[in-house]
Amino acid sequence: MVTINNERFVVDHPLSPLTEGEVKLAVEIIRKEKELSQNVRFAMITLQEPDKEVVLNYKKGDPISREIAMILLDTKANKTFEAIVSVTESKVVTYEKIPDVQPNFMLDEFSECENIVKNNSEFKEALKRRGIMNSDLIMVDLWSAGYFNIPEHDGKRIARAICWEKKFENDNGYAYPLTGIVAYVDLNKMEVERIEDHGVRETPTYTGNYYPETNEAIKFRDDLKPLEIIQSEGPSFTVEGNLIKWQKWSFRYGFTPREGLVLYTIGYEDKGKVRPILYRAALSEMVVPYGDSSFAHNTQNAFDAGEYGMGQLANSLELGCDCLGEIQYFDAVLGDNNGHPRTIKNAICLHEEDYGIGWKHTDWRTDHVEVRRSRRLVISFFCTVGNYDYGFYWSFYLDGTIEVEVKLTGMLNTGTFDETGKSKYGNEIAPGLNAVNHQHFFNFRLDTSLDGIKNSVIETETVSEPEGPNNPHSNAYYPVSRTFKNEQEAVRILDMPSQRSWKIVNKNSLNFVNQPVGYKIMPGENCLPYAHDSASVIKRAGFIKNHLYVTRYNPEEMYATGKYPNQNKGGDGLPKYVQANRSIDDEDIVVWYTMGHHHITRPEDWPVMPTAYINFQLKPVGFFDGNPALDVPRPIKKSSCSTHGISHCKH
Repeated sequence: MVTINNERFVVDHPLSPLTEGEVKLAVEIIRKEKELSQNVRFAMITLQEPDKEVVLNYKKGDPISREIAMILLDTKANKTFEAIVSVTESKVVTYEKIPDVQPNFMLDEFSECENIVKNNSEFKEALKRRGIMNSDLIMVDLWSAGYFNIPEHDGKRIARAICWEKKFENDNGYAYPLTGIVAYVDLNKMEVERIEDHGVRETPTYTGNYYPETNEAIKFRDDLKPLEIIQSEGPSFTVEGNLIKWQKWSFRYGFTPREGLVLYTIGYEDKGKVRPILYRAALSEMVVPYGDSSFAHNTQNAFDAGEYGMGQLANSLELGCDCLGEIQYFDAVLGDNNGHPRTIKNAICLHEEDYGIGWKHTDWRTDHVEVRRSRRLVISFFCTVGNYDYGFYWSFYLDGTIEVEVKLTGMLNTGTFDETGKSKYGNEIAPGLNAVNHQHFFNFRLDTSLDGIKNSVIETETVSEPEGPNNPHSNAYYPVSRTFKNEQEAVRILDMPSQRSWKIVNKNSLNFVNQPVGYKIMPGENCLPYAHDSASVIKRAGFIKNHLYVTRYNPEEMYATGKYPNQNKGGDGLPKYVQANRSIDDEDIVVWYTMGHHHITRPEDWPVMPTAYINFQLKPVGFFDGNPALDVPRPIKKSSCSTHGISHCKH
């Protein structure tokens, strides 16, 4: 508990999440000290994380200094500022103008932009040309304008708005795209800069409604029996502040407007000692390049974290719907665009899941069976970015494995066909309705700390033994490894023919066979971009060309696309960071992994997309002396299992 200005905040660790009181106090301090006008909006309010050394050396009861980082936008002057406010000392620590940048979109701007466009006279005239006399049921989505060297956009805060028509209030408007109309909006002035009308197109007539109250053709199944998850003795995890402990795992959670869920100081208890694995882990950036060359879609390249903010768009989760079982929820405290505290209730979900067989062996000579069930602890959040919905899940397994999974669902971005009635860049998902092919790239920043902060990364490829006397039956193969020495060596892509893999190691910590302890990146689905190097999205999100980067730790290098990707010309982020070519061998390093989902659209994705899953794992390789899950108890016998005289199930 920390007392500041006679207010008591529940802050028991330097990485404790923000409280509403801290947000309120920090805004009061900066408004007063800097005499901020009413034109100033708060694009971001988040915890200023203490130095790594402060966190790692912190002991319970030590004094805690709390600082809050802010990005502010003066909409009238079109100026961006960064500030750090100490709520402990009640003062502004730093206040700096940041030239030639545009902060992320703010929540208020989404609705304000829609209203401005719908009430614009030119827009209404464009609707009339389509026989639409009332704009009340028009949906206008704010899309980032990106950077396409349009002189009149220089120095302005621009959004590109596209629209759809609903037939009634609860209708799914994405079924009826008004593809020919594009609006450009100056968000600072909140004025329509221009309306483009590329011609009237035939609008689809097939409904896109996906629940029975709006689509009478949908009849719920009546033969799906209840599937209950019961933990009669409660969950196996404990929560103390933001510290979570489960089995031998321990970590802290946080939440930021840009990244959403952040995990800190992840460790696993081994031989009575908690061994560190990751200091900080979070989504760094997410980019969605669309693959259509037409005017309607050729500038659609959403930077969902850097431009929109995955955290500020998080859902409030509901028991029985988003998560099952014995659930603990955590709220997320952010700030709104006026500087008021904004709490997202139940933003984070924590629960356990059974995960099938953990390990098993049957001794066929004695008929002795040993089997253990796997279980995982899952911490997650879900967010909605316009038409798409994304779930981010971090899972911890009994055998020391960490898994990162993204679940993709929601609505496809829809459009209509041109006069040819078809498109080579998308698919007809319903009569007359086009959905463009696209990709989703997720970059995760992993600040590693395997048995300490001095780590290295080893790349391993498998090669065949040459045919000849040393390989008489031409079947032998073996791994060849190298340690990355500098940042540019570690800019890499996956390679199936060589089974290329990457392992994070600590040369200063050897296992019981005298090898450096390690954790290996285990890829799941992945892809590479198809946009050319000259494309704006590649210039602005160059990280998507590679699956792996390794950088020397720098607390200023947090995002794969840099701090301000909105309307950025490009060249920032990971491609810029690695130009320093710093040493990364036996250093404090950060590993950046990118995974991509290649989405060729299909009718089954409509009207709402069944969840697609994409993941990667961090799996121990020589980190432990053997299988760390040997001590998992035998499963309890059930009536549906036969037994063989021993206290476990035999199948």
